[in-house]
Amino acid sequence: MKLEILPVLGIGHVSEGDDLAAMIATAAPWLRDGDVLVVTSKIVSKAEGRLVDIPADGPERQAARDEVLAAETARVVARRGPTRIVQTHHGFVMAAAGIDASNVDKTRLVLLPKDPDASARALRAALRERYDRDVAVIVSDTMGRPWRNGLTDVALGVAGMDAIRDHRGETDPYGNELTLTEMAVVDELAGAGELIKGKIDQVPVAVIRGYLSATRDDDGDGATVLVRDAAQDLFSLGTAEARAAGLAAGATLADGLGAAPVDPNAVRRAIDTVAHAVAPGTVFTLVDEEAQPGLAATVTGWPSRATRLILGSPPTPVNALDLVRFGADLHRLRIALAVEGIPSLPLPPPAASTASATLAV
Repeated sequence: MKLEILPVLGIGHVSEGDDLAAMIATAAPWLRDGDVLVVTSKIVSKAEGRLVDIPADGPERQAARDEVLAAETARVVARRGPTRIVQTHHGFVMAAAGIDASNVDKTRLVLLPKDPDASARALRAALRERYDRDVAVIVSDTMGRPWRNGLTDVALGVAGMDAIRDHRGETDPYGNELTLTEMAVVDELAGAGELIKGKIDQVPVAVIRGYLSATRDDDGDGATVLVRDAAQDLFSLGTAEARAAGLAAGATLADGLGAAPVDPNAVRRAIDTVAHAVAPGTVFTLVDEEAQPGLAATVTGWPSRATRLILGSPPTPVNALDLVRFGADLHRLRIALAVEGIPSLPLPPPAASTASATLAV
């Protein structure tokens, strides 16, 4: 495969209501069927009127920008000082919801297109119907990347080609079946287009030639297939936010038992986790399986489906403050068990036991 990346020069300033298809066709009469058009989202937003007015400077400017950011935010992923990483209503996770103050008058902000896939479809249709050019269209924007410094362009919208090249089920040269490999080819093409578009060169459109032999007959599923659902995202929160969510979950931990038998090694790990944090002399013990039936029989409220018993003992002698601290330490252990995926139920100690509490797991 041989690829060419070509700049579309001479588009100039884009204003609300401008005909992007006409501007691109005029600037690039050399477009061919099968080309991939990579269009910076900013000119799409400008043409679609996705701009808001704000003060040019002063605290009023920041207040107005914060208000716009809140409106464009579906949820906050992470924050550090003034920086906000958020999920937009489209599902994109971006700094400041993709709101941009560059290459625009100081009294305006540029928002992302309302529906980048629809924008890509409309531009593709206009070029095909009015200029007889059957191209694929990618609407691109710049994003940061977890774990790596630097920015790159990615696809927000696409029409005329598949966003993902799915290699699952294929066999590599060594005979191994690929089970996970799905390449975000439109992101790769968006990044390639950025190599010649740049940030200050005022080249908002690039053409990539040679990747497609032909476009799709229909527009395809768009770039929404690239958006990972937060419930499936292993990194859906920033570190501080995940910690805060964990603390909140610990503060509202429910009493109860799980459906499956517990792993005793996981229970021991939880006990070891809190051992350095509890009051000196406080002891938590996982009762041996042989001794458990006799003890469990004397625990008031012992549930029949509980699989293991933990005894908790505060330091002796015990005063009122020690008991308060012991209650806090018992909850520490319950949180550590929850981290291991083990729900727990606090109960009174066994009859005639020196322990002060029982945890059923």
